[in-house]
Amino acid sequence: MSAISIGQAAILGIVEGITEFLPVSSTGHLKITEGLMGIPVDDTSVVGFTAVIQVGAIAAVLVYFFNDIVRIVSAWGRGLAHREQRYHHDYKFAWWVIYATIPIVIVGLAAKPLIEGPLASLWVVAGSLVAGSAVM
Repeated sequence: MSAISIGQAAILGIVEGITEFLPVSSTGHLKITEGLMGIPVDDTSVVGFTAVIQVGAIAAVLVYFFNDIVRIVSAWGRGLAHREQRYHHDYKFAWWVIYATIPIVIVGLAAKPLIEGPLASLWVVAGSLVAGSAVM
């Protein structure tokens, strides 16, 4: 028996679609919605479903920004190959994206046991969303 019904999947898809492009946590909203619908949020099939519907949103972003991504990656490659290209804005921007990603990866890997453990509680997720909205 499936952990998620077709109706629940549709609701979760709508929540993902609405919240993905807002300055809020779409994952947090999915977790809370799953909890409110009685879906076991720690079930591996539920986690997998959440990942799959988020891949759709990521694919939409990649399609929408495809030309920009190609332009920036191309500028970065040209800058690596030719010193005179390193003054181009897109080359510098690519490096800033890389620099900004490194600390996120380090913190994410270091905090993985916390994120998968005590911080996975629906109360922590809800509290984080409330605190984040207060900051905004």
